[in-house]
Amino acid sequence: MTKIDLITGILGSGKTTFIKKYAAHLINKGERIAILENDFGAVNVDMMILQDLKCDNCTIEMIMGGGDHDCHRRRFKTQLISLGMQNYDRVIVEPSGIFDMDEFFDLLYESPLDRWFSIGSVIGIADSETDDVLSEQMEYLLASESACCGKLVVSKLKKDSDRKAAAEKLLSHINRELENIQCDRRLTEKDMLTADLDGLDFDLLENSGYRAARYVKRFSPEQIKSSVHYFMHIAIPEDKTEQVIRSIMQDTDCGHIFRIKGSLPKSNGKWLKVNATKEKTELSEVENGQPVLIVIGDNMSKEKIDSHLQKYNTDTEYVSI
Repeated sequence: MTKIDLITGILGSGKTTFIKKYAAHLINKGERIAILENDFGAVNVDMMILQDLKCDNCTIEMIMGGGDHDCHRRRFKTQLISLGMQNYDRVIVEPSGIFDMDEFFDLLYESPLDRWFSIGSVIGIADSETDDVLSEQMEYLLASESACCGKLVVSKLKKDSDRKAAAEKLLSHINRELENIQCDRRLTEKDMLTADLDGLDFDLLENSGYRAARYVKRFSPEQIKSSVHYFMHIAIPEDKTEQVIRSIMQDTDCGHIFRIKGSLPKSNGKWLKVNATKEKTELSEVENGQPVLIVIGDNMSKEKIDSHLQKYNTDTEYVSI
């Protein structure tokens, strides 16, 4: 049977970066794998980031967005049926940051998926820089998506920081929210991995399994409003890019912004990949891209973000959703 792994974590936690390393590890072992990405909107920058993994032993597929939750569930199942018939060694599923864990487990017990797949590992990704207080909905997602993980990978730990203190703070935060959703599981240090991505024990992770945790569902996927906005057809002068990104991150009228990612065209014909959090902005040149920025956060004002981008944007086809 094909093992299927689920990589969980709230929006902006670092799932795609982790998957890139994890998938490379499996490919190097000679496993034939597929990555199933959730397309939570009109474009999928994460798929673009993973493109260089494509090879004879790695396929990347996408669950198309749009429609209601039932429609998305049917598409999810259809994609899994297609992958199940291709006899992969392992399928890695990255859902959106807004996800009902039961959807994953329930689907795998349905026919014909139950004949093709066995649950491998549920690996949680949690950002060490997560604010101590999130919105009520994001707190629920942080807890519910951590509850069933076999291992929790702590991301974005700074090299010069007290990693142990940061991990303990995050652990306390997650356990507080597990109690709030009446889950009887509490994570311990043994459940967490805090090494840099290059130093992670991927053999341990692929065999970490999952936990059958129960908790009270405070929100359904339909109740959790999208915390993602897409801004497309953007052309901003390269010397203004970081200034514009920081202005959005720092403007509270734009909302509580967790992350901005995407790519912008450069004057030399290449692309500027953008990956920004409130702490730092990373810009790097890449060969391929799309003129899009994805903004992730709570209580966002699309119109206010528009005003920052349009101040320097020169692409007349600009659109935001």
